[in-house]
Amino acid sequence: MPSFENQVVLITGASSGIGKAAAEAFAKAGAHVVVADVSAEEGEAVAQQLSALGPKSLFIACDVASSASVQNLINQTLDTFGRLDVAINNAGIGGASAFSADYPDEEWQRVININLSGVWYCQKYELQAMVAAGRGVIINMASILGKVGFAGASAYVAAKHGLIGLTETAALEYGPQGIRINAVCPGFIATPMLTKAGIDDAHKDLQEAVASKHAMHRLGKPEEITGALLWLASDEASFVTGQAIVVDGGYLAQ
Repeated sequence: MPSFENQVVLITGASSGIGKAAAEAFAKAGAHVVVADVSAEEGEAVAQQLSALGPKSLFIACDVASSASVQNLINQTLDTFGRLDVAINNAGIGGASAFSADYPDEEWQRVININLSGVWYCQKYELQAMVAAGRGVIINMASILGKVGFAGASAYVAAKHGLIGLTETAALEYGPQGIRINAVCPGFIATPMLTKAGIDDAHKDLQEAVASKHAMHRLGKPEEITGALLWLASDEASFVTGQAIVVDGGYLAQ
């Protein structure tokens, strides 16, 4: 495992799922972790758990759909730790399930605000801090659905496709300044987001149908994404930028 001792790692949507697993992995690797989430009770609990591992960790309430809230997140991080080394923009929602002609306008806007504009705001203010420092790593949480379509999820698919474009563009812009920016594209991972979508043990037929789309015929686990995050954030990936790394159990191999 790479060492992140004395580094500051900010993770949005860190109170559950992939974000929580990533927070635990980076804390175990020695990092100070900033747990950012709209869920205060769960976020505080995660930050306390991480601090018990050794490095100081901090919860900061943040609504990524608000530019002002994200700016406050970055300011509080810098005020507390004086630096920002790695940022993982993981916060997101699944949204409604409906074909495009029937997709509710308000739900489209909600998904785009959180999953695309939210990453835009985070990346914007993270970049400002990293440019001033002359270094940094940003990892945006995309999805296999940022590379292919999926019936009934037009807003989510559009947001994740757009997120990969944001990643590639920023990587070109800030590579000369020592900042690496990549995306990770997980397959279907067993998280609270899938549970909300009805893809869980209580709905076996749907769960098995989705699992069967992966070459490994199962859903992924949050902990199976953290290896890619740790690697991309480390100096071992020093020549990797502008990429959308797929960790999908073979979903896109078909």
